Amino acid sequence: MVPADEAWCERVAQTYDLPPHLARLLSCRHVAFDEVNDFLQPKLQKLMPDPYVLKDMQKAAERVAAAVMNGEKIAIIGDYDVDGATSTAELTRFLRAVGIESLIHIPSREEGYGPSDLAFAEFAAAGAKLVITIDCGTTAFDVLNRAAANGFEIIVVDHHEAETELPQVFAVVNPKRLDEENPYKHLEYMSAVGVGFMFLVAVNRILRQKGFYQNRTEPNLMNLLDLVALGTVCDVVPLLGLNRAYVKQGLKVMAGQQNVGLKKLMTAVNLTTAPRAYHLGFMLGPRINACGRVGDAALGSRLLLTDDEIEAQKLADKFNELNTERKEIESYVLLQAIEQVEGEAQAYPMAFAVGDDWHQGVIGIVAGKLRERYNMPAFVMSIEPDEVKGSARSVDGLDLGALIIAAKEKGVITHGGGHVMAAGFSLTQEQIPAFKQFVGEYVLAQLGTEKITPVLNIDCSVNAAAVNVAFAQQLEQLEPYGTGNPEPLIKISDVQISRPQIVGNGHVKCFLTSALGGYVPAIAFNAADSQIGQAVLNHHGDIYDVVGTVKTDVWQGNVKVQLVIKDMMRK
Repeated sequence: MVPADEAWCERVAQTYDLPPHLARLLSCRHVAFDEVNDFLQPKLQKLMPDPYVLKDMQKAAERVAAAVMNGEKIAIIGDYDVDGATSTAELTRFLRAVGIESLIHIPSREEGYGPSDLAFAEFAAAGAKLVITIDCGTTAFDVLNRAAANGFEIIVVDHHEAETELPQVFAVVNPKRLDEENPYKHLEYMSAVGVGFMFLVAVNRILRQKGFYQNRTEPNLMNLLDLVALGTVCDVVPLLGLNRAYVKQGLKVMAGQQNVGLKKLMTAVNLTTAPRAYHLGFMLGPRINACGRVGDAALGSRLLLTDDEIEAQKLADKFNELNTERKEIESYVLLQAIEQVEGEAQAYPMAFAVGDDWHQGVIGIVAGKLRERYNMPAFVMSIEPDEVKGSARSVDGLDLGALIIAAKEKGVITHGGGHVMAAGFSLTQEQIPAFKQFVGEYVLAQLGTEKITPVLNIDCSVNAAAVNVAFAQQLEQLEPYGTGNPEPLIKISDVQISRPQIVGNGHVKCFLTSALGGYVPAIAFNAADSQIGQAVLNHHGDIYDVVGTVKTDVWQGNVKVQLVIKDMMRK
């Protein structure tokens, strides 16, 4: 059980009129006493500081505002993942609203991550000299320095780990700049789409101050928050501080279905209820990602930018097809990676796999699956004709962004960047042995030799009678859930299992009943062949403690409660 400060809990429950279990959950999340309201009801006007707190923000915003007022051509370089698609779309939608139809370049997987000479050649041919890179650019020294030398004015809006050196460009807006001294540490958690929203707030303010909107309608930036929420959730950044406000408010905007592309995508995945962070991360986001992994990388931003219902429907259907194709490719690569990892002794506490026919679009997902399977950092590489593309996923205690920067300085990779928990990189085939040794020793130094044992951090324990719709709705006040704010794990003690059955594609349903009264519908997903599923199906009338997450389920207008089983123990 996660420890909680009981005196603090009692004080919070009384002061904020909260049920005791909700106060306990806030304690487990280390929410400060005077920040309880900001956590439960996050507001942008309270949690977003003046955008100028970030270095180069005012300079960059003034330049773009001047370009808008002068009718200059503006070009945008984005990325092929969800954060890249949403941040590109928010910039483009804003510029469109103020009369600028921007040029967009989304690199393909084959072209590689970030700015390229190809993109700048396209912009030069179109007569655009002002370029904004979003979700990329902080470490693209060679390409950006060349472009700047050729007369381009470049503004980098990014959130990736920075090095001591920055590109020699007009402005670099990135809360992770090493020379940043802003006092709002939660800004470091933002995805690119979140940094981009702050940038648009600054640009919009300048345009307003200069009287640009005297004879035209000022765009409502709040309408872009559905894009901000989607990119924030899918980039798996901590849902703390400003990010909570982004997602909380953005989900409300998304429920209004103002974005035609998102509306059609929600229909395509049969999402008929108000969206939650879960739907963004596990239903909508993977389909947008699929086009960048196995299809046309530019389709993601195209869906989010279209106002044409027919085009949006065609794209949403295409995303479903690409997602199915992505799953098939992913399964093939995952099986080969598992065989490789388990087929040879691993000298270091990590999963390391390389294949010469693996689709580079799925190696990040496969790295995440290996991390989950072995509870160790995972590095997966695809050998391409000209270079090796790699992706990595981490565990607590290992900063992949710092590892990749160190690997570049050591000369064992050619390019790379990332966050604490995820990174991408490139190297030559000849560098693979040296890279494996480098990351192995790095991981060993950070994590040690002791096996990492997964731990379930149980938030609170209740009896079966307490688990009802009201209880589940109280827990929903903690949403949105995600990194930094996981869904609460609830233990229901001393229950028996009744009416177990296999449903759907290997899911196991049952009821949990207590001698003290009460019963709870429960389900273990994809568990028919697992230890948990077999324990439920062959319970023999034993008494169990069951741990899971509590959810509401709406069916034909009726709201019911359900426990999603994560683990169980025979008493």
